[in-house]
Amino acid sequence: MKYINESVVFQEVPDEVSLAINISNCPCRCPGCHSKYLWADNGDVLTHQVLDKMIEKYQNEITCVLFMGGDADVRELNGMAIYIKNIHPSLKVAWYSGKTVISPDLRKPYFDYIKIGPYIKHLGPLNSRTTNQRMYRKKSAEEWEDITERFWKDNAEQR
Repeated sequence: MKYINESVVFQEVPDEVSLAINISNCPCRCPGCHSKYLWADNGDVLTHQVLDKMIEKYQNEITCVLFMGGDADVRELNGMAIYIKNIHPSLKVAWYSGKTVISPDLRKPYFDYIKIGPYIKHLGPLNSRTTNQRMYRKKSAEEWEDITERFWKDNAEQR
Protein backbone atom coordinates (compact mmCIF):
# COMPACT_ATOMS: atom_id res chain seq x y z
CA MET A 1 0.00 0.00 0.00
CA LYS A 2 1.39 3.37 -1.01
CA TYR A 3 0.58 6.86 0.18
CA ILE A 4 1.02 10.27 -1.41
CA ASN A 5 0.92 12.60 1.58
CA GLU A 6 -0.52 13.22 5.01
CA SER A 7 -2.02 16.17 6.84
CA VAL A 8 -3.86 17.01 10.03
CA VAL A 9 -7.57 17.55 9.37
CA PHE A 10 -10.44 18.67 11.58
CA GLN A 11 -13.70 18.01 9.71
CA GLU A 12 -13.47 14.53 8.24
CA VAL A 13 -14.19 12.65 11.48
CA PRO A 14 -16.57 14.32 13.96
CA ASP A 15 -15.02 15.20 17.33
CA GLU A 16 -11.56 14.03 16.22
CA VAL A 17 -8.35 15.70 15.07
CA SER A 18 -7.20 13.27 12.42
CA LEU A 19 -3.95 12.44 10.74
CA ALA A 20 -5.31 11.91 7.20
CA ILE A 21 -3.12 9.67 5.04
CA ASN A 22 -3.92 9.77 1.32
CA ILE A 23 -3.58 6.27 -0.11
CA SER A 24 -2.86 5.89 -3.84
CA ASN A 25 -4.01 3.30 -6.41
CA CYS A 26 -7.69 4.00 -5.86
CA PRO A 27 -9.76 1.52 -7.89
CA CYS A 28 -13.02 3.49 -7.50
CA ARG A 29 -12.25 6.31 -9.97
CA CYS A 30 -15.44 8.21 -9.19
CA PRO A 31 -16.57 10.68 -11.89
CA GLY A 32 -16.03 14.17 -10.50
CA CYS A 33 -13.42 12.95 -7.99
CA HIS A 34 -11.52 15.82 -6.36
CA SER A 35 -8.50 13.57 -5.70
CA LYS A 36 -7.68 12.11 -9.11
CA TYR A 37 -4.01 12.21 -8.16
CA LEU A 38 -4.78 9.17 -5.96
CA TRP A 39 -5.87 7.02 -8.92
CA ALA A 40 -2.32 6.15 -10.02
CA ASP A 41 -0.19 3.53 -8.27
CA ASN A 42 2.48 5.94 -7.07
CA GLY A 43 3.89 7.40 -3.89
CA ASP A 44 5.88 5.80 -1.09
CA VAL A 45 5.23 2.47 0.61
CA LEU A 46 3.40 2.94 3.90
CA THR A 47 5.25 0.82 6.44
CA HIS A 48 4.85 0.61 10.20
CA GLN A 49 8.06 2.62 10.54
CA VAL A 50 6.75 5.39 8.26
CA LEU A 51 3.43 5.38 10.12
CA ASP A 52 5.24 5.66 13.47
CA LYS A 53 7.20 8.69 12.21
CA MET A 54 3.98 10.38 11.09
CA ILE A 55 2.28 9.70 14.42
CA GLU A 56 5.32 10.91 16.34
CA LYS A 57 5.41 14.11 14.29
CA TYR A 58 1.78 14.93 15.17
CA GLN A 59 1.46 13.07 18.49
CA ASN A 60 0.43 16.11 20.52
CA GLU A 61 -2.23 17.13 17.99
CA ILE A 62 -4.07 14.04 16.78
CA THR A 63 -6.70 11.73 18.26
CA CYS A 64 -7.32 9.61 15.16
CA VAL A 65 -5.53 8.14 12.13
CA LEU A 66 -7.67 8.39 8.99
CA PHE A 67 -6.90 6.36 5.87
CA MET A 68 -8.24 8.18 2.82
CA GLY A 69 -8.57 5.23 0.47
CA GLY A 70 -7.07 1.79 0.63
CA ASP A 71 -9.80 -0.01 -1.31
CA ALA A 72 -7.18 -1.66 -3.51
CA ASP A 73 -5.57 -3.48 -0.57
CA VAL A 74 -7.99 -3.99 2.32
CA ARG A 75 -5.79 -6.64 3.91
CA GLU A 76 -2.86 -4.24 4.12
CA LEU A 77 -5.23 -1.62 5.52
CA ASN A 78 -6.28 -4.13 8.19
CA GLY A 79 -2.63 -4.63 9.09
CA MET A 80 -2.16 -0.90 9.60
CA ALA A 81 -5.29 -0.61 11.76
CA ILE A 82 -4.26 -3.59 13.90
CA TYR A 83 -0.79 -2.11 14.29
CA ILE A 84 -2.18 1.26 15.42
CA LYS A 85 -4.51 -0.37 17.95
CA ASN A 86 -1.65 -2.45 19.38
CA ILE A 87 1.15 0.15 19.36
CA HIS A 88 -0.82 3.41 19.68
CA PRO A 89 -3.95 2.31 21.61
CA SER A 90 -5.04 5.84 22.51
CA LEU A 91 -5.63 6.67 18.82
CA LYS A 92 -8.83 5.96 16.98
CA VAL A 93 -8.75 4.55 13.44
CA ALA A 94 -10.96 5.72 10.57
CA TRP A 95 -11.30 4.75 6.92
CA TYR A 96 -12.81 6.57 3.96
CA SER A 97 -13.81 4.04 1.30
CA GLY A 98 -15.23 4.84 -2.11
CA LYS A 99 -17.05 1.52 -2.30
CA THR A 100 -20.82 1.23 -1.78
CA VAL A 101 -20.52 -1.48 0.88
CA ILE A 102 -17.95 -2.30 3.53
CA SER A 103 -15.54 -4.94 2.27
CA PRO A 104 -16.16 -8.35 3.86
CA ASP A 105 -12.36 -8.58 4.25
CA LEU A 106 -12.26 -5.54 6.54
CA ARG A 107 -11.46 -6.37 10.17
CA LYS A 108 -14.08 -3.97 11.56
CA PRO A 109 -13.17 -4.41 15.25
CA TYR A 110 -9.96 -2.48 14.58
CA PHE A 111 -11.76 0.57 13.18
CA ASP A 112 -13.70 3.26 15.03
CA TYR A 113 -15.16 5.09 12.01
CA ILE A 114 -15.90 3.98 8.46
CA LYS A 115 -17.16 6.17 5.61
CA ILE A 116 -18.47 4.40 2.51
CA GLY A 117 -19.80 5.56 -0.81
CA PRO A 118 -18.42 6.89 -4.05
CA TYR A 119 -18.66 10.58 -4.80
CA ILE A 120 -21.68 11.13 -7.05
CA LYS A 121 -21.78 14.76 -8.15
CA HIS A 122 -25.56 15.23 -8.35
CA LEU A 123 -26.01 13.70 -4.87
CA GLY A 124 -23.32 15.83 -3.30
CA PRO A 125 -20.56 15.19 -0.75
CA LEU A 126 -20.92 13.95 2.82
CA ASN A 127 -22.17 17.33 4.06
CA SER A 128 -25.18 17.29 1.69
CA ARG A 129 -28.53 15.90 2.86
CA THR A 130 -28.89 14.15 -0.54
CA THR A 131 -25.53 12.37 -0.37
CA ASN A 132 -25.26 8.66 -1.00
CA GLN A 133 -22.18 8.52 1.24
CA ARG A 134 -22.48 7.27 4.82
CA MET A 135 -20.28 7.70 7.88
CA TYR A 136 -20.51 5.07 10.62
CA ARG A 137 -19.16 5.16 14.17
CA LYS A 138 -18.55 2.00 16.17
CA LYS A 139 -20.79 1.74 19.24
CA SER A 140 -19.62 -1.72 20.32
CA ALA A 141 -17.71 -4.65 18.86
CA GLU A 142 -20.69 -5.59 16.67
CA GLU A 143 -22.82 -2.44 16.53
CA TRP A 144 -22.31 0.62 14.33
CA GLU A 145 -24.35 3.82 14.09
CA ASP A 146 -24.87 6.05 11.07
CA ILE A 147 -23.60 9.54 11.98
CA THR A 148 -23.82 11.07 8.49
CA GLU A 149 -26.18 13.79 9.65
CA ARG A 150 -23.39 15.19 11.83
CA PHE A 151 -21.89 16.57 8.59
CA TRP A 152 -24.99 18.44 7.47
CA LYS A 153 -24.59 22.17 7.75
CA ASP A 154 -27.92 22.79 9.48
CA ASN A 155 -26.90 20.30 12.17
CA ALA A 156 -23.69 22.18 12.99
CA GLU A 157 -25.01 23.17 16.42
CA GLN A 158 -25.22 19.45 17.32
CA ARG A 159 -21.49 18.94 16.89
